[in-house]
Amino acid sequence: MRRTPKLVGAGVVAAALALTACAPTTTAPQASEDGGVAVNVGMLTSITGPLAAYGEAYQQGFEAGLDYATEGTGEIDGVELTIEWVDDQGNPDTAVTQAKDLIGRGFQVIGGSAASGVALAVAEQAAQNNTLFLSGPAAADAITGINDQTFRSGRQTLQDVATASTFLDSVDGSSIVVFAQDNAFGQGNVASVEAVLGGEGATVTPILVAEDATEFTPFAQQIQAASPDLVFVAWAGATTGAMWEALAQQGVLEGTTVVTGLADRASYQAYGPGSGDIQFLNHYFPGATDTEAAQAMDAHLEEAGHEADLFTVDGFVGAQMLVQAVTEGKGDVDAMIAALEGWTFESVKGELTIRAEDHALIQPLFQVRLVDEGGTWVPELVEVVDAEAVAPPLADQ
Repeated sequence: MRRTPKLVGAGVVAAALALTACAPTTTAPQASEDGGVAVNVGMLTSITGPLAAYGEAYQQGFEAGLDYATEGTGEIDGVELTIEWVDDQGNPDTAVTQAKDLIGRGFQVIGGSAASGVALAVAEQAAQNNTLFLSGPAAADAITGINDQTFRSGRQTLQDVATASTFLDSVDGSSIVVFAQDNAFGQGNVASVEAVLGGEGATVTPILVAEDATEFTPFAQQIQAASPDLVFVAWAGATTGAMWEALAQQGVLEGTTVVTGLADRASYQAYGPGSGDIQFLNHYFPGATDTEAAQAMDAHLEEAGHEADLFTVDGFVGAQMLVQAVTEGKGDVDAMIAALEGWTFESVKGELTIRAEDHALIQPLFQVRLVDEGGTWVPELVEVVDAEAVAPPLADQ
């Protein structure tokens, strides 16, 4: 018998159940009221807070993916499926409290997480309580391989950095400047570039800028003086426009290859008049592919009055992973893990594979440029980057 999933409202779970050493295991399938199988899924993501736009795109993609993976029924044979959306507000402490509550109420699956700090904290709870965790847009490399219970439906930073290398004829012997803010985000990007591109023979020089800086001309001049083969820019926040303006005015954009990540729709107009001179690596942008899944996702979004964005695809993939796990594992966590390990499937971006050894999601990425269409900058595909070419290395390699 097919059963429609119960969709519980997207509110904050206020009551938390403290777990003790005798917390209930979620390994065994649970029975529904009529003796069938019941699977409860807690979708834990940013509905409010600084990453709310990412959480919204993820949720819209998940709903489109669930529709696609269940052939329009929203149902899985023999399973009473309950899906509850919970607002983690981008706060790891809040998310841990909510994850404990969900697990204590017998939820076998948790999905979501736009924030890396949230994903890492929830992954720990998933391991302690043998709960399947399907992380979403969170990009931290540490999520991959963190434990047996954790998977991811998005890309990770190492894949972004590997994509940057495709803009060079040869990494070995090249000179790379990492231009970033002097914070955890910027330092993390420096570490990834040094690990990936430095490991392939590049000389990596970081130029880190204080977060409260407002004048960027001296830094642009410093980049020019270094004469690098490639500048990798990792930047976020209110000073983004001023930073790009300084790079354009000092001739950095015209003088060398400048690569950065193309973010969501809201960012397309943020790069200023030099937008056409920037090379973009990209996880996903609307129109990047024309697969059957992409067409289905866009049709579902259009019907609901939405548009695809950077992390919509992560929700779509997360729903496909959920349906695969529940269909094969019927709520048994160990069986659901086995159903996902090594699974290859077609999705919005094309063929994806969940690497069995560490649960990395092997997927293509994109080279993109911005083009001026009637005074508006829009993304245009340059090249699809092969999934294996940007696959993160195994931890023991």
